[in-house]
Amino acid sequence: MEETTSIVMMIFFMSLLVIFVIKYLLHKIMNNDKPNSSSALTLLPPGPSPWPILGCIPGMLRNKSTYQWIHNLMKELDTDIACIRLGTSTHAISVTSPEIAREFLKKHDMVFASRPLTSVTRLISDDYKTIIFATWGEQWKKMRRVLVSNVFNRSTLAWLLHKRNEEADNLVRFVYNHSSAKSGGVVNVRIAAQQYSVGIMRKMMFGKRYFGKGRNDGGPGKEEEEHVEALLAMLSHIYAFSVSDYLPWLRWLDLDGHQKIVCKAMKVINKLHDPIINERIRDWREVEMESRIRESEDLLDVLISVKDSNGKPLLSEDEIRAQVMELFLTVVDNPYSAAEWALSEMLNQPEMLEKARTEIDSVVGNNITLLQESHIPQLPYIIACAREALRLHPVTAFNVPHVSTSDSTVAGYFIPKGSNVLLSRFGLGRNPTVWDQPMRFNPDRHLDEKHCDLGETDLRFISFTTGRRGCIGVELGTNMTVMLLGRLLQGFTWKIPHGMEKIDLSTEEGNSMFKAKPLCAHAVPRLNPSLYLSLG
Repeated sequence: MEETTSIVMMIFFMSLLVIFVIKYLLHKIMNNDKPNSSSALTLLPPGPSPWPILGCIPGMLRNKSTYQWIHNLMKELDTDIACIRLGTSTHAISVTSPEIAREFLKKHDMVFASRPLTSVTRLISDDYKTIIFATWGEQWKKMRRVLVSNVFNRSTLAWLLHKRNEEADNLVRFVYNHSSAKSGGVVNVRIAAQQYSVGIMRKMMFGKRYFGKGRNDGGPGKEEEEHVEALLAMLSHIYAFSVSDYLPWLRWLDLDGHQKIVCKAMKVINKLHDPIINERIRDWREVEMESRIRESEDLLDVLISVKDSNGKPLLSEDEIRAQVMELFLTVVDNPYSAAEWALSEMLNQPEMLEKARTEIDSVVGNNITLLQESHIPQLPYIIACAREALRLHPVTAFNVPHVSTSDSTVAGYFIPKGSNVLLSRFGLGRNPTVWDQPMRFNPDRHLDEKHCDLGETDLRFISFTTGRRGCIGVELGTNMTVMLLGRLLQGFTWKIPHGMEKIDLSTEEGNSMFKAKPLCAHAVPRLNPSLYLSLG
């Protein structure tokens, strides 16, 4: 009897709570959906009719791929800008037009310079202490100053060039060892490319390639594989469409399981990063207490040694840890994905491989010298191949979202304060009004523009975006991506493995834009054998 009474009382109080929440939410909806008097004649962009309280979340949940659902809606509505209300008050504004995208990030850049607050980004950034996920404000400005002045400036990149060269050499050594040396063999390009990208950041950040013993062939050990897997797990849930972010009162339930997955991945990252960071901070503080001078040897030293106007450490230990993690997240996907997609497409059109190799050979000049970053400005076709891969095969369907800090009017539509603006990498890069035969991989379309990097400020596709929240690592990102693709093309003759007609170009199911199957291709060394042997 007592147990039955307790259950009845629980149901009663839960019912009261539900009634209270519904009344509160309906009141909020009525207020939030009313444009103010100054915008009363301005309509929201076209979009589906939302449900009370839930908005369009039921439609989102019915579709396995949220980005495809959004783009299908836009196609049905025949629009380049759509408004989809998720939850009680979040307006997701999706954009596939470069002109409208430029209006958001150039004409109205200041209004859309903030970021949404989500449960996952709060976890990853340690309550928004980093540059990418911080809202518009003093913390973001502080972290941006640190990175622009101390990490991504020309002198720092030049200072760390030898570390990037070591990893580019190791890439060639690893592929050579796995291609059965002289005779050639099938190589998993994805493993090589992923470890190259993250290996560069390990070298620049921690001064080391391996957390553990590593492997004699230059490949990753158990710790390095865990590192990359954890980073990719976190990355796949950053700004993923999560019910908890649109219905905040359900956040504690973690209905999507995103928080659980990210926390698990963060434990792996912290296990690998924290001992290095803690020991280094302790060493620096001891040196400072003893008034000794210590020279920085890597980016971790730089972040620890940055001082404020009073000569005190500018960054807290938590800020250092969070920013280190975020910097790893910025390099783990784009370089490897662009190189893997480019090489996959080029294998299906082998004349492109020959054109790329001819360009590299003409610039480098012989078969005993490896491609260097200084050669990149002289490689327009390689750059064009990487740009085309980023256009046609972006790593995510949408750019990192921007949040409006006030009501505004864009493209003639009312954009309410708090709207999440999603520039569609998928839609911009494949927009048929911008690109001729948009589904065809054609690097030649970029050659007349004579680009020296992978930036695209006109937002016809998205690589590093633009405006106040544009990526500040364009030079580093370009060098890493072009060197990765260039070294693979220079060092080896690539062919489709025996028994296959062509490389499968399908993407992963769900919300991912990565290649469904890792690229495995037949590689034969094409340079002087002594060169490969010297990379040990």
